[in-house]
Amino acid sequence: MCCFGLAACAETEFLIHTAKQVNGPGDPGAKLGDYKVGSPYQIKGAWYYPSEDYEYSETGIASWYGPNFHGKYTANGEIYNQNDLTAAHRTLPLPSAVRVTNLENGRSIVLRINDRGPFAHGRIIDVSRRSAQLLGFERNGTAKVQVDILEAESRQLKVAAINGGDQQLQVAASPREAVVSKPLPSSGAGTAPARAPTATQTPVQTTPLESVPAQSTRAPILPDEVEILPVSPTGIYVQAGAFSRLENALRMRDRVYDMGPTQISRFAVSGTEIYRVRIGPLGTVDVADATLSQVMNSGVPEARLIVE
Repeated sequence: MCCFGLAACAETEFLIHTAKQVNGPGDPGAKLGDYKVGSPYQIKGAWYYPSEDYEYSETGIASWYGPNFHGKYTANGEIYNQNDLTAAHRTLPLPSAVRVTNLENGRSIVLRINDRGPFAHGRIIDVSRRSAQLLGFERNGTAKVQVDILEAESRQLKVAAINGGDQQLQVAASPREAVVSKPLPSSGAGTAPARAPTATQTPVQTTPLESVPAQSTRAPILPDEVEILPVSPTGIYVQAGAFSRLENALRMRDRVYDMGPTQISRFAVSGTEIYRVRIGPLGTVDVADATLSQVMNSGVPEARLIVE
């Protein structure tokens, strides 16, 4: 989304533009940028902690960015191309590979993280314009998504970047037509109706992931296929906090009780019980954004949107 050191990048908004279809991924001569993780940083009172997290999996709201950043440098020194299958993330290493699944229509693609962002609260990933087109939310501007890191591909990207950040990226060639259906696990129920893919959805030209030797220092060929996954009902929640002590969760619940339907849920992490305080489910992204702003303005800067 931006060269991270610039103050002007501290707050960005997703962009909605007139759709203009393109035929495929960007310039095959694009250069792989530097490998970067980065130090903790703070935006509007919220702290972010970049790390090599090869178990990363998160649900939330995605946005996209395009023309205003096209041709500018990304945070790891690449030239941003809105037609490439790339994305910006706040904490994952640059570059990394992730699978992004649109939980509203089941479309799922692999993207390369090469930028920092989004810095609008309530968004977990900012994808390129082409990625938004393939995921089916360019016109809406946002979508409920699940983001999962791909460990093997991310490690290959790390090695390739460290051993020659100026080498050319490998891109898919000789595309074939393929749509792959897989089960999509659901971690909870919401209010949105389940919608299965219909026959009107158009398969996207694809190429399978090619095998790369473990010792290779070349960037992996990431698949550009769109998988169509079944969808389950989901809801949007504002998570005000997660606490190891019930009394702290109760205090937070009382603090945000008047901002919407509030609940405390209990779950276990490594044998320790954690109590989550959430407001929701909330009907739309706009309502969720407004509720999140209200919670943050009340003095809870770490509040965030959750899709479940």
